[in-house]
Amino acid sequence: MLSAQQLQINGRRDPLLPPTSLQTKRGELLLVTGDGQDQRTALALALSGRMKPSNGTVSWDDSAKTKKVRSASALVDSPGVNEPEQHLSVRDLVTEDLALIPRRYRGALLSTPWLKVNRFEDIAGLWVEQLPARRRLELLTTLALADPSLDLLVLDSPDRHSAEPADWLPRLEQLAYDAGRPLAVVAVVSSLPDGWDGPYAEIGNAAERDEPAEPSTEDLSETLQRTVK
Repeated sequence: MLSAQQLQINGRRDPLLPPTSLQTKRGELLLVTGDGQDQRTALALALSGRMKPSNGTVSWDDSAKTKKVRSASALVDSPGVNEPEQHLSVRDLVTEDLALIPRRYRGALLSTPWLKVNRFEDIAGLWVEQLPARRRLELLTTLALADPSLDLLVLDSPDRHSAEPADWLPRLEQLAYDAGRPLAVVAVVSSLPDGWDGPYAEIGNAAERDEPAEPSTEDLSETLQRTVK
């Protein structure tokens, strides 16, 4: 189970992430809404163990150790952090990402057979920027799950690539509810899709309800210096 309690990240002037609490478990898709991209990215970084919070805790399976949270999770497509470079071809992206998988799981993973087995041969020669939103998400999540040790996916603003929830929501539901490999899936989005009746939370839900200041991009860039390497 993933649990965040009173999670907060301070910016240089204003709160970058106001106090936020949430929890989710394997076999569940949790949508978390937030107005600002900076807040959404800060939350995604903290939930995946890539950024140390100023206050509060993040735990995975009752362990609040950053290493434990990070090793169990994948941060997917976070703008300005690990989103694919647009000039990369799909084949080159796959080659780079497979090389990052821990050696004990990597085996003889090579891009060409991986693309074939996972049915991405048709897009291998395209630039990342040419991919439709749905296909992009399929590729990036499948790449993340090439590491069999992962149980938690944290997606940063998958809705920024398409205004249509059909381009990202079904894929995330499929990943969360897969009986063969149930995952805890958290998607930090700008708003809930119409008709969504599943688990959800809101950035700042644990804060006192004063009027918050909107964090600036400068705050995020400076705070990213605390990102865990």
